[in-house]
Amino acid sequence: MDLGLGGRGYLLTGASRGLGFATARALVDDGARVLVSSRSRESVDAAVASLGGAPAAYGLAADLADPTAAAQLVEAAGSALGHVDGVLVSVGGPAPGTVLDTAEDAWRSAVDSVLLGTIRLVKAVIPVLGEGAAIGLVLSSSVRQPIGHLAISNGLRPGLAMTAKALADELGPRGIRVFGLLPGTIATDRITDIETASGDAEAMRARTEAGIPLRRVGRPEEFGKVAAFALSPAASYVTGTMIAVDGGITRAL
Repeated sequence: MDLGLGGRGYLLTGASRGLGFATARALVDDGARVLVSSRSRESVDAAVASLGGAPAAYGLAADLADPTAAAQLVEAAGSALGHVDGVLVSVGGPAPGTVLDTAEDAWRSAVDSVLLGTIRLVKAVIPVLGEGAAIGLVLSSSVRQPIGHLAISNGLRPGLAMTAKALADELGPRGIRVFGLLPGTIATDRITDIETASGDAEAMRARTEAGIPLRRVGRPEEFGKVAAFALSPAASYVTGTMIAVDGGITRAL
């Protein structure tokens, strides 16, 4: 299938590794051009080099918790790519903890980066998007069911999902699509770190896989290909929806 990505330009945050990078890889492999971002300049430079560098890939280090970052990212993407046809917003997972044990400052910090950082970037990029553009938010299966010991994610991700649906209503008349992606357990560095911290990575992986209908964790490229399709013109009638990429683990509809 031709996804129609040739020559299109995409801005991706949280994309120096993990799910964001896997999406950038899929986009570039199908002919798109990307500007990738994360907080670390070294990670961004490494990602850009891995993607082949200019003219296929560019980068900018930025922290979405910084109120000035959104405008900087949109300006850099427009300058490097010539035009922005879509954006994938991925923000690092909030600190773990239970509702009662998580400090208020941790909640405030997550609201500023995960919630407000996402909204600031979306508001900044909308003026440069034309008909046929797409906005994707990388969320979590916590949109549909809570995840143990991830109270902040359980609180903020569902709110962002409803924000995406509201944006789909607002931007639909302009031909701009908005959707969310709900990854389950994908074999990223973050998951590896969590497994290692458990003290028995193999046992934790086995327990996780036993609860997934496909009996395995996902691969980053499996998520990246779904995200690239959803951002592409081939998904031109997909908006206002949440797309699970979770091996079937989410029990809610």
